Amino acid sequence: MTARSTDRPTAIDSFLQIATLRIELKDSNPPIWRLVEVPTSVTLKVLHDIVQAAMGWFDYHLWEMRIDGQTYGLPMEDDWGTAPRKIAARVRLRDVLAPGTTTIAYSYDFGDDRQHTLTLSDDRQGDPALAYPRFIDGQRDCPPEDCGGISGFYDMLEIRSDPTHEQHAEINDWLDGYDPGELDTLPIEASLARIAARRNAAAKRIAKPKAT
Repeated sequence: MTARSTDRPTAIDSFLQIATLRIELKDSNPPIWRLVEVPTSVTLKVLHDIVQAAMGWFDYHLWEMRIDGQTYGLPMEDDWGTAPRKIAARVRLRDVLAPGTTTIAYSYDFGDDRQHTLTLSDDRQGDPALAYPRFIDGQRDCPPEDCGGISGFYDMLEIRSDPTHEQHAEINDWLDGYDPGELDTLPIEASLARIAARRNAAAKRIAKPKAT
């Protein structure tokens, strides 16, 4: 009985530990980035879900993370990475964090090759009154899915800005009012809130005293 009551705050404290996550889409200019407070108790699979929500991707494609030469992702019959793949759902973020700052290479959509740099810093205790993950800041909308990667994205914007281009009308219709400079944070906050709600349910189970 005494041991359980001693261990329980440790479990809750670990559950409430957070870090600051900066997500940046590589080769974007001006930079497309997000800042999110994330729980370090989440699995790398949930970290993937957080990145998808924060960036505005729709999780249509394959993905992987690389940390210090190790590849993490979904279970696959063939490893496409540089090292045998570890299953992301079985590894917690806190177990791969280094002291100070941790950098993760995150690839989404192996066809369009969307490369992101995930930088985690300021590992600390979170506020019990707040729900995590929590959106903090960001700039610019993510490119549309299936637009040909970052180079294809900028090519499309250039074509749209040139009424004399033979593909102008087609690209203009395809982008359909898309503004790369705007960032609608409401869908991001709503998606992150759904992830936080699942964590809150788990937190209640951890905090609930066991029947004796």
